[in-house]
Amino acid sequence: MLTGVERLEDLIGPQASGLTGAVLEEVQGWVCADDTASLARTDGHFAVVARDRQTVRLARTIGIPLRYFVAKLFHGPFLIVADRIDTLYRWCQERKIGWQFDPLYTRMIPAHYLVEIDQIGCPDPNPRYRRFFEPSIGQAPADIEAMGEAYARATLEALARWLADVPEAEPMAVSFSGGIDSTAVFLLARHALRRLGRDGRQLRAFTLDLGAGEDAAQAEATAHALGFAEQWEAIRPTPRPLDLVEAIRTIEDYHPLDVECAAAGLCLLRGIHERYPTLRYLLDGDGGDENLKSYPLEDSDLTLSSVLKNPLLYHEGWGVDAIRHSLTCSGGLSRSYVRTYAPARRYGFAAFSPFTVRSVVAAALAIPFETLVRGEVNRLYALKGEVVKAGVRAVTGEEMPVRPKRRFQEGVGGDPYRKWRVSKVWCRQVWLRQWEERLREAWNSDAERRSGNAVPGALVSRAP
Repeated sequence: MLTGVERLEDLIGPQASGLTGAVLEEVQGWVCADDTASLARTDGHFAVVARDRQTVRLARTIGIPLRYFVAKLFHGPFLIVADRIDTLYRWCQERKIGWQFDPLYTRMIPAHYLVEIDQIGCPDPNPRYRRFFEPSIGQAPADIEAMGEAYARATLEALARWLADVPEAEPMAVSFSGGIDSTAVFLLARHALRRLGRDGRQLRAFTLDLGAGEDAAQAEATAHALGFAEQWEAIRPTPRPLDLVEAIRTIEDYHPLDVECAAAGLCLLRGIHERYPTLRYLLDGDGGDENLKSYPLEDSDLTLSSVLKNPLLYHEGWGVDAIRHSLTCSGGLSRSYVRTYAPARRYGFAAFSPFTVRSVVAAALAIPFETLVRGEVNRLYALKGEVVKAGVRAVTGEEMPVRPKRRFQEGVGGDPYRKWRVSKVWCRQVWLRQWEERLREAWNSDAERRSGNAVPGALVSRAP
């Protein structure tokens, strides 16, 4: 192993969204110093990479994905970091080491952990994980009004901090179905803008309508009922089927529900971008279902007990120590937030969901679900509407309607949605085929390949 050679390539750089409690440079310093206590005092989102001699440390929150790949260069491990798998691959290809690459060898940093990787040679040691988010679980009084207000106020503060960084005259889009989460986001964002002394009409609500879903009628009715009908628009694309293959390529994942959601999201954001090409800021309600545990259990192998006994299951999956934890894709919303992040980035949006920041997640986790649910699945499903409605009323004084739960792709697609639902096997096959096509170039017999033992002039020592 060569000393004095920089063995880290950070292709994304420090990132933040709605960050409070520190500036980004401080966060980077705390990551470098392994200071999880200081990281815990921040809120909002960040993704940071730092180097401390032979140790590289990485940390992220839910809202900004962070991945790495360990290549073999200069007689030892070389760490490449980015937000996307294909970015990691392109870097390897440019240096003639694409033949080393395998998408399954990439690793996603799990949200809410500081990850340490020692660059000490072969074999590469396992990364070490230390949590910096330790919320209290189920400690709030079992009072719907009080819990709702705490949750809504945390959401309002997260929105106010993000909105304060948006230029004053800029319009903002809200992905709006008229469901619980998107309605709460719109009303709380409007309230936050007014509190900041700004015009609530900066917000525009957009609903995707593929012609057979229920969201458009629901969203229009909600907009009229709450007095912002002139700020609502339906996006009705010309006949163009949702592109599931392109969705897989965009989010670099193969979980079918996330693929379907991303395909609908791409369709919506493409429509907004075509109509308003300069609109950059986007709000949505992703994470609201995870916070209030509002996913239908029949869609998975989960039980009521597994959901209630594992409070962060929907946010982080089974955890970094579990057999079912995927190093390549992390787990829970930590993994699946790419369904929002990647489509937004593709169309140039700076996207934000207040339900994904730690203060809001912590307010949700404080709810004593087991006490309130009493072992009844239907009681769990009803709880979200009660909590959010009470909270919005307490904070804004407005009575928001509570609509039936529907997944985004179902709400925009209606009955035809059942015809384009796909299996995990199909999605994974498409994902692997896409990577087979890409890697064919790296393994082409005529392609120039570079040995990991070489020290070429194109890869010179760089200052950290």
